[in-house]
Amino acid sequence: MRTGHFKERTGQLVALSDSKVVWSFVALLFALALVAPFVLGNYQVTLLVSTLIAIVGAVGLNMLTGTTGLISLGQAGFLAVGAYTNAILMMDFGWPVWLSLPAAGVVAALISILVGVPSLRLKGLYLAITTLAFAFIINHVILYAEWLTHGPNGIFVSGAKLFGFDIQKGKPLYYTALAVAAIVVFAALNIQRSRIGRAWMAIRDHDIAARVMGVDLVRYKLYAFMVSSFIVGIAGALISLQIRFVNIDVFALILSIEALAIVILGGLGSIAGAILGAIFLSLLPEAIRLFFETFSDTNSSFYTTYVYEIRGITYGVVIIAFLRLKPEGLIGLWRDIRKYWSNWPLAY
Repeated sequence: MRTGHFKERTGQLVALSDSKVVWSFVALLFALALVAPFVLGNYQVTLLVSTLIAIVGAVGLNMLTGTTGLISLGQAGFLAVGAYTNAILMMDFGWPVWLSLPAAGVVAALISILVGVPSLRLKGLYLAITTLAFAFIINHVILYAEWLTHGPNGIFVSGAKLFGFDIQKGKPLYYTALAVAAIVVFAALNIQRSRIGRAWMAIRDHDIAARVMGVDLVRYKLYAFMVSSFIVGIAGALISLQIRFVNIDVFALILSIEALAIVILGGLGSIAGAILGAIFLSLLPEAIRLFFETFSDTNSSFYTTYVYEIRGITYGVVIIAFLRLKPEGLIGLWRDIRKYWSNWPLAY
């Protein structure tokens, strides 16, 4: 029995949701995700893998920027750390992928302490510039530490097998990315509801008030950096499995900007918003391509020639439109739609 929005049993308090409609919708989405590779072609499956990796990275950044309120432009650096760690452990040390994948997240989390400790007293633009500088440092270390990272030559990644399947191909890679994304989302939802998650939200809303209430700002900010970097490091490891060749040029500054754009478009502080933002921004280039190909071959060749310029302009227009018209992002838009239809026909 339910009384309004109040919970009457302990099980309702600890459950992610006590709504049968929500669980049914999640089960339907997961079922569709399971059968998708059998219905779609290889190109569409590859696109879905990229989307799932973007979801993992977006959830990781959301834990830092959305939940804790710490702006970071260093995500490209942590993606590179995760990708190179996975590649080095697999190809140079012969680790199996089921060990190298979480190890990539652990190494990224440990390295995040180096940027977290000197940045604890910084906020806003100063913290963003610090994390950006750290990303540049990581890129230079990877580029010149040839004895470990192979420098500008990069590392070829192959032989990743799990339960006898080559997880760098089609369906096995998709299901691996889907499993990782599901685990990351489930863990992030529970972390947000935990004591640590509530401390992060208190720091985001007002760090001085959080300190007065007994929240250790140094410790919980470090937790935020480490958890976020761990998840982003795993996303970087998945990227190395997908592209099969790890080179520092892959992890340019634009990746950090795109990651921040995903979190902003989806809705800061919301796991569902991070997922929606990742899906939206991952599929937006395909929508643009289909738009140009629909009209004529001339427009298609124009898009091929100026693909990066068109994408950049479109990203900018979309971000400005959302910041101006819907600052809460896609999750805010979804809440408005749900509220409208729940009150229909008396909605106003």
